[in-house]
Amino acid sequence: MRDTSFPRIYRNNPEVLQVNLGYKCNQACGHCHVNAGPARTEMMTKETIKNILEAISIYNFNVLDITGGAPEMHEDFEYLVTNAKKLKIEIIDRCNLTILKETGYEHLINFLSQNKVKIVASLPCYLEENVDLQRGKGVFKKSIQALIELNKAGYAEIGTELYIDLVYNPQGPVLPPSQKELEIAYRNHLYKEYGIKFNNLLVLANMPINRFSDQLQKENKLKSYMNLLKETHNESNLSLVMCTNTISVDWQGNLFDCDFNQQLRINDHLTPRTLKELISKKINLKNKEITVDDHCFGCTAGSGSSCGGALS
Repeated sequence: MRDTSFPRIYRNNPEVLQVNLGYKCNQACGHCHVNAGPARTEMMTKETIKNILEAISIYNFNVLDITGGAPEMHEDFEYLVTNAKKLKIEIIDRCNLTILKETGYEHLINFLSQNKVKIVASLPCYLEENVDLQRGKGVFKKSIQALIELNKAGYAEIGTELYIDLVYNPQGPVLPPSQKELEIAYRNHLYKEYGIKFNNLLVLANMPINRFSDQLQKENKLKSYMNLLKETHNESNLSLVMCTNTISVDWQGNLFDCDFNQQLRINDHLTPRTLKELISKKINLKNKEITVDDHCFGCTAGSGSSCGGALS
């Protein structure tokens, strides 16, 4: 057992297959818990992508949640989306927005809209100065341009079935503010200044993992941030955290309880350990214990934080 006071939790019937296609990204954000960037070379093989499609067929997952890096940079991203669409599963693309403005990726907006892919897009603030501080100079302007084009393609329009959610995360070692109140501020500012519409705002806490953890250590703030997460632990969030209905797959086809455990390479309970083993025979994944550690307090602190935003 790990030396943590986080409560034991167990998986419900898994509905979401979250897949990390690799760590290559056109950005290198300061808060990135996967240490993604332009120099990363780890990318999923075509064989593993085919295994993903087989797993969806066998286990009847409801959602394919595609992440990275910038998942769109994988050469088989469109192959995965196109073939997953045939399986009648909801597809989510976790998009950094700026990739849609890079040379060679201009067609993606049309591709995503034609396949009715839901976009969950990073926009950590509605102010240019704050976004560029966290994600790099010029990122805000590119993000706004991408959002305008996504709206023109029908995203966030009633009746199109094209959904786009925006993602906020704090600048430093603090909990996110009220999701409901911040969404109103985002919606008013983005529409007034740029005519931009979106469906929902998701607020996420920064996880003390990899790049953000290193930053906190350098600033001597890691211990105080961990204490904040523990002190604000909300028991009512336990049944809603993402690991209770999700299986996470890394770029090598290994399985984890969540994307954060994947980055920490911890898996005490989940069996089978690989995607190949998962599809070799029908395995009951329900009621299995989930591997937890101190970072899990990041998901239950305050209003809670998961891939779908605040929990309560």
